Amino acid sequence: MHLGHARTFWIAQQRAKAANGTLLLRNDDLDHSRCRREFVTAFETDLRWLGLNWTTPIQTQSERLPYYRDALRKLHTARLIYPCRRSRKEVAAAASAPHENGLNDEPIYPSAWRPPAEDIPSIVDEALDSNWRFRVPDGETIRFEDKELGPQSAVAGRDFGDFLVWRKDSIPSYQLACAVDDGAMNITEVVRGADLVKSSFRQILLLQALGYNLPHYYHAPLMTDDSGERLAKRSDAQSLTALRDQGVTPAEIITKFNL
Repeated sequence: MHLGHARTFWIAQQRAKAANGTLLLRNDDLDHSRCRREFVTAFETDLRWLGLNWTTPIQTQSERLPYYRDALRKLHTARLIYPCRRSRKEVAAAASAPHENGLNDEPIYPSAWRPPAEDIPSIVDEALDSNWRFRVPDGETIRFEDKELGPQSAVAGRDFGDFLVWRKDSIPSYQLACAVDDGAMNITEVVRGADLVKSSFRQILLLQALGYNLPHYYHAPLMTDDSGERLAKRSDAQSLTALRDQGVTPAEIITKFNL
């Protein structure tokens, strides 16, 4: 657990306390190649050491796969998703120049590549070994009021395109899993880093399509090092474990980094 993530969780705890709410911690562990049990134990130890607490057991996404499959079926029934057999390289090659507003954090999937209705499998469960994309409503402006950053907006089909909701390794995408969890758990406010603002537009579309209430969003500014670079997991010198091993106390961290 590096300082940037710890600071975001600290903010979440303070906001939950101020609202007399319940704080949940979710373990996004769907990427099996990067997730190990010892990592979960390590970040839980780091957070507890810093004085952070949550009020329910850690929510683990890998234990919730039936919920994500059910959501995929609902999207399929509503004709909002389609299978995609294009590679990342093909999508990147077809993408136009980056937009000036910088909203497209991934190449925009060409709408011309959407398959005709007759080419979409009638039963989604028989094609879970394919990538599936959500068909965005081209030209529709998605808006929300961020509790930290203020008004946010993006135009579907221009600032972001059809996005993955299911991967060909039979795993839901980050966007689908987060949207389903936020809706099913009745989350009233999502607190996360400002680098995920773009994901909120996609997740809002999914929440609406699945009939869930929309949460509020608070996107915390990212922490940077002395050179202005964003803190990342590779910055081991700024991890809580490294700081603890150096003899730094939780109180010193809270004071120095304005937690």
